[in-house]
Amino acid sequence: MASVKKEHKKDKEQTVTFAFRLPISVANWWNQKIEKSGLGNKSAFFRAAVQDNKTEVIAKSAASVDQKRAIFLLQKASNNLNQLAHLANSQHLAGKLNEATFALVNSQLQQLNQFMLEQAVVGTDK
Repeated sequence: MASVKKEHKKDKEQTVTFAFRLPISVANWWNQKIEKSGLGNKSAFFRAAVQDNKTEVIAKSAASVDQKRAIFLLQKASNNLNQLAHLANSQHLAGKLNEATFALVNSQLQQLNQFMLEQAVVGTDK
């Protein structure tokens, strides 16, 4: 008769815990699924779900040098527009900028903002 060796703790593969938080409404939804699964507890359910998962991971393509440069320039231009809008608004509130000039500056800033948004959308279509 063959003898069975007792397995020692050092022979077992070590495990790692993965944890995450969920809103109560989502947790309640998962708890219902766990109960219906018959697996007994959350650990068994999620272990089975993760190990049997058929999810395909698709890496996001890296931005090209041109895309990075365009994003950089749009960020700088946006920052400058915000500074100009803030300056025009504060000058207008202080009474140092008349209504007509303020309206013109505001209109130009809105047009530039719209143009930049359109360019950003066009850039994502490529």
